[in-house]
Amino acid sequence: MTTAAHAVRTTPEVRKPGFGRLLLSEWTKIRSVRSTVWSLVLLVLLDLGFTALLCGLTAAQWSKTDVTAQAAIKADPTSTILGSGFFLSQLTVCVLGVMVIASEYSTGMIRASLLAVPRRVPMLAAKAVVFTLLIFVLGTAVSFASFFIGQPILHSKAPVSLGDPGVLRAVIGGGLYLAMLGLFALALGAIIRHTAAGITGVIGFVLVLAPLAALLPGSLGKHVHAYLPSEAGQLIAKAHQADHDLLTPWQGYGVFAIWTVALLVIAAVQLRSRDA
Repeated sequence: MTTAAHAVRTTPEVRKPGFGRLLLSEWTKIRSVRSTVWSLVLLVLLDLGFTALLCGLTAAQWSKTDVTAQAAIKADPTSTILGSGFFLSQLTVCVLGVMVIASEYSTGMIRASLLAVPRRVPMLAAKAVVFTLLIFVLGTAVSFASFFIGQPILHSKAPVSLGDPGVLRAVIGGGLYLAMLGLFALALGAIIRHTAAGITGVIGFVLVLAPLAALLPGSLGKHVHAYLPSEAGQLIAKAHQADHDLLTPWQGYGVFAIWTVALLVIAAVQLRSRDA
């Protein structure tokens, strides 16, 4: 009897891992995968490379550029600089966001993750927090680097300074946009649970739906286009609201956040109710 009681007293207490341990675990998983490292390297190279290339072409072809296009660039050079690199580099974030979660399903690693953390929603939350912070830090650094690359190239045609109204917010907004885009892709990947299908879905949202929505007639087309996730979210990387923009930069980012939160809620519900 005494032995049994002693055994009960000395049995180690099983504790659920705290959120800090979940964050550390997800950080370890993300940084230890080669595809993550190479995707982030590709993000930097594409962003900075295309910023230099497209800004250089814009400056070289300035005399041949339409007067209306020149006026648009002069009105917001920051948008031109940041947009030059984001056009393709954002695809890297889309792919990586899907892979961070969907690859665990394709390899079966998700079962080990859920065995270690039976409460599934905190695991998803930790993954989302770690990935979003990673993309925000890197995206903001790349955004500043892009600005300082494009600024001197366009200076003689469309001068801009970091101290100009709205410019600093737009440059930081570049990092905010990429971070929200990565979280959006992660949420979609968690819903679809298949890497190729998830990547196709998120790229469809980013690149395909906007041109199709623009074809819709009249006010309907303008409003649908304006409230699409990536179109609304990109406004945060503009220093000024253009005449044709229906939303302000922060309103657009808020719309993007609503899209993302809605997908995360769906992903969390499915994670709790569906088998791994």
